[in-house]
Amino acid sequence: MGNGAKAQMKRERGAKNAPKEANSQLKVNAAAKNIKCSVCFADFLCTSRAKQLEEHAQNKHNKGLQECFAGFVEQPKKK
Repeated sequence: MGNGAKAQMKRERGAKNAPKEANSQLKVNAAAKNIKCSVCFADFLCTSRAKQLEEHAQNKHNKGLQECFAGFVEQPKKK
């Protein structure tokens, strides 16, 4: 068996073990953006804390948290 055949066999074995499809996180991240500012319609991840949203409301709109994010309830931290 020549070196060319060995290289071809190695490529075939590598292709068999290679991942079939790239796993993209983009669709999952887009679905996780379920908090929306009612003034500028900016999207925020569902893991955003009240402090971050309050800073957005104050810095961008000079408003409070409930004025920009009506009905926002912060989820308890997981331990």
